[in-house]
Amino acid sequence: MGRLLLLAGIILIPLTALLLLIKRMTQTMAERYRLPSGQFPSTKGLLMFLLPLPVLIAAIMALARGQLGPLVGDAIGYSLFLAGALLLRRGLLSEGDYDRRRVAKAPWPLKTLGSALIALATGVTAWLGAGHHPAMGGAFGLAALLGCYLNYGFDPRAAKRLKDRDGIDVTEQVVQALEQAERTIAAIEQASRDIRNTEMNARLRRIAQLARDILKLIEEDPRDLRRARKFLNVYLDGAQKVTEGYAKTHARVAAPELDDNFRRVLATIEEVFQEQQQKLLETDMTDLDVQIEVLTTQLKREGVI
Repeated sequence: MGRLLLLAGIILIPLTALLLLIKRMTQTMAERYRLPSGQFPSTKGLLMFLLPLPVLIAAIMALARGQLGPLVGDAIGYSLFLAGALLLRRGLLSEGDYDRRRVAKAPWPLKTLGSALIALATGVTAWLGAGHHPAMGGAFGLAALLGCYLNYGFDPRAAKRLKDRDGIDVTEQVVQALEQAERTIAAIEQASRDIRNTEMNARLRRIAQLARDILKLIEEDPRDLRRARKFLNVYLDGAQKVTEGYAKTHARVAAPELDDNFRRVLATIEEVFQEQQQKLLETDMTDLDVQIEVLTTQLKREGVI
């Protein structure tokens, strides 16, 4: 029994490390698929984490009985099931983001990879875990692949492309600008967690929500990339820099003058965000450049940029 436990540890530890690595990689790739505040991710795909539980139970029973073959087969099969479910889930979230966007690159084929792993897990479990003939295990695997396809489909393969007013393809530029803006909003929210002030935290939450609303409007009509980039580069970068700078200083010392300056800057940023949102809704862009210059001047005066 001791040797079996040692063997099980030797098998399961590398598989667990592999699962953690896959999870970290997919989390990194899925950062851009963050849902807007207040929206909950779909529960689609969560069932695939529950269906393999009998395989885990079978592995535990094989370990208790000292059955090496079924233990190895079930342990490998369960690990592959979890990895496949994780990739499938990430693929479904990225596909949901792809469906919502007007301009988007084709997502990573995470659903397809996840379905393939689930099919492989099914075949390995049937062959090594349940003791079926390898051909029968392959048949079970193909059936599982077909089931995943019928339930979830495979990943979209075509990018949603966009041309500007001059007919030039600007898909890459728009996607990169929007992704960078989403990372900037996330950085603002992360820095706000270090600020222990209810009033300022509430204002930062409003600013982040306004920023996401403006991004949505830009994404609905992103043909004027020049002005969109001015908003993204000046407004959002300025808000990020001032928030992160205040969070670092606020954590070390108490400075009432700094608090007042930060409060004024946040009030200005929130006011300008509201104005820009309204102008985008009205498709009135006549004085956008002027307001950008005004905000830039104030941020420079406050030492933000």
